[in-house]
Amino acid sequence: MQTTVGIVGLGNAGSAMATALSGKMPLVGFDANPERRHAVAHLALEWVSSLAQLANRVGTVVLSLPKPEISKAVVTELVQGAKAPELIIETSTITPQVAQELGAICQAGQVRFIDAAIANGVASMAAGKITFLVGGDAEDVAKAHPALEGMAEAIMHLGPVGAGMGAKVVVNAVAHALMVVLIEAGAMATKLGLPMQTLVDILRRPEGLIRPLTHRVQERIMQDNYAGGMSVSNARKDSTLALQTAQELGVPLYAIQASHTPYEIAEALGMGELDYAALATLWEQWTDIQFAPKTQ
Repeated sequence: MQTTVGIVGLGNAGSAMATALSGKMPLVGFDANPERRHAVAHLALEWVSSLAQLANRVGTVVLSLPKPEISKAVVTELVQGAKAPELIIETSTITPQVAQELGAICQAGQVRFIDAAIANGVASMAAGKITFLVGGDAEDVAKAHPALEGMAEAIMHLGPVGAGMGAKVVVNAVAHALMVVLIEAGAMATKLGLPMQTLVDILRRPEGLIRPLTHRVQERIMQDNYAGGMSVSNARKDSTLALQTAQELGVPLYAIQASHTPYEIAEALGMGELDYAALATLWEQWTDIQFAPKTQ
């Protein structure tokens, strides 16, 4: 028998997921804003006016909510209600810690729980091409697969509850920091008379933005290989030139300026001849981690 899926929160993301699931399985929806029912009126979705009504009709609940405290309140109400769902899937963007707290609430009420962070935009979501970054027990993730598969292009089970949200937090941090770097770079390029499209064309080449990830992170940091290559000293020099150029052009730098400091630290620690990926060893010392197994 096909499980009925309930979606709580029918904003942009929730409505997109409802669009992907519409017609594929029985669907029930609820949003605290009754006006949202008009956004999903064209879908094969039964609108209800309370969480209790939704819980009475569904086996699986998908959450798409704007704030962690709302997720906590909704999960608590669902778990403690007269009829609790079998499974709650949290897709709202929350911290790993909050995901674990929600998991504990569900475990106490004998309700399955997974966090399924979304690594896509709304258009991909509505088209059923979501990449889900999932945390949870294997049995609970398997239970969630029918609902997730109706929306997903890829389902990546990354570990226990909180792992999915942790991955999204990290990936978002990269995207948001890189956005500032690219804006700063674009401002410098424009001041120098370099068209933005030219900058984009240069950075999109294999040796552009992707190389720090595939070569320096994957081939050097993950392999603990810092011999040869572009040295810390040379990278520090280039970084200094960028700061000087920005100052001459009157372009304020925030992300690029902050990123210069580790090069100064590494140089002062005698790491000048190592490949500049060796900056990773600073974080290994500061956080007591290892990016790669150390050779004996």
